[in-house]
Amino acid sequence: MRKMFLGTGITAITPGAVGAGAATWPDLPQGIKNGIGGQSGQRVYVGLGSAGSALYSLNLADPTGGWSELAPFPGPDTEGAAAAMVGGKLYVFSGSGYATVDAVSPVIFTDVYAYNSASNGWSQLDTETPVGLLGAAAYALDDDRIAFFGGYNKQLFDSNQHDLQTTNRDADPDEWHRIADAYIGMEPADYQWNNKVLVYTISTNSWSNLGDNPYLPNCGSALVEDENGVLIINGEIKPGLRTAQIKHVSFGDGAADWKQVAPIPARPGADVQDGLAGAFAGFSNDVLLVAGGTNFPGARANAFAGNWYSHKGLQKAWNSEIYACIDGAWKIAGNLPEGLAHGISFVTDQGVLVVGGEDKSKAARRDVFQIRWDGSSVVISK
Repeated sequence: MRKMFLGTGITAITPGAVGAGAATWPDLPQGIKNGIGGQSGQRVYVGLGSAGSALYSLNLADPTGGWSELAPFPGPDTEGAAAAMVGGKLYVFSGSGYATVDAVSPVIFTDVYAYNSASNGWSQLDTETPVGLLGAAAYALDDDRIAFFGGYNKQLFDSNQHDLQTTNRDADPDEWHRIADAYIGMEPADYQWNNKVLVYTISTNSWSNLGDNPYLPNCGSALVEDENGVLIINGEIKPGLRTAQIKHVSFGDGAADWKQVAPIPARPGADVQDGLAGAFAGFSNDVLLVAGGTNFPGARANAFAGNWYSHKGLQKAWNSEIYACIDGAWKIAGNLPEGLAHGISFVTDQGVLVVGGEDKSKAARRDVFQIRWDGSSVVISK
C-alpha cells in the first residue's frame, strides 16, 4: 500500500491495511485546522493546531467507536508543525505560536516532542530543529529516519512578527503597513525558506541532510508516496503565492533525486492554475486524487508581471475541485461538498479519508469523510 502525507501539507502518515469501505465516519470532537496527524496500523491520530493541546485517535477497523481523547500536548500551542509517526510514536517538530502567555508576538518553535501510543504519554526530546520547520512536510524514510521538505525561515519570521505586533496599527498605520508590505512584497528566494532535505535520525538523535532542493522550497504542500519515492504537490513559494509544480523525489545513495511531473490543470474558466496550499491528496485504486486547498486566483499572473506582493487586493479562494490523475493525465473528477483546506488526509484501502480542515469562513471543521475513485468517477462517502 502506498503511504500518504498531509496535514496542512506538514504531516507524515504511515498507514497499515484498513478495511472500512462501508464505514460511517464519525465527526471530530472539535474542529481541527493547521494541525498534525499520524497513523500506526489501523489507528490514526490528529490534533494540535486550532485544537490547542488536544490529541485524538480513531480505530479505522471500528470507526463506530468514535474518537478517543488522548494525553494533551505538553508544549505551547503550535500551528503548522511537521509530524511523522514511526514505531508507534508520533514525532512533532517546530510549528509556530506564542512561547509564553505574556509573549508579545508568535515565533517559530525549534522544539521536538514525541507521543508514545503505547503509554499514552509525551516527552520532549533533547534536540532542536536546525532550521524553522513551520509549514514543512515530513516523511518517514524508514523506521529510524524522518525527512523534511520546506519550512519558514525562523529569524525572518520572528523578526517580522515582533515588529508588526509591537507597532500600533491604529496610531501609526503608515509604519505598520510599511513593515507588512516590506515582508510580503519580497521575491520568493528572499524568504530563505529551508531548501535542504533535512533528515532526523531517531536512534542517534542527530540531524543530517540529503542535499539541496533544486526548485523553490514549498510550505503547505501535500505529500504522497508512490512506488519510487514521494510527490510534493503544490504549496506556497512565498506567503500568498502558490506554485502549480508537482515534484517527484526519490532516494538513494545518500541523496535525494528531484524531477518535475505533470501539474494539475487550471480550474474551468481560468487561464492558469494558481496552485494549492493545504490540499488533501492520496491514491485511490491507483488513481492520484488531489482535492481542496487554498489560493489567490490571479496571484501567479501578478508574479509573472513582477508584482511580488502578488495577492494584494485579491480574494482568497477555498477550492472544492477534486483532480484525478489517470495514466499520467489529469482531469477534474468531482467536487468536495464545499471548499476546504488545511486539514489532514489518510489513505485507506478504499480511498482518501478527509479529516477536518478550514472552510471559507476560516472556521475549523469537524467533518470526516472519504473520497474514492470507483473506476470511472469520484465517490464521496460519510
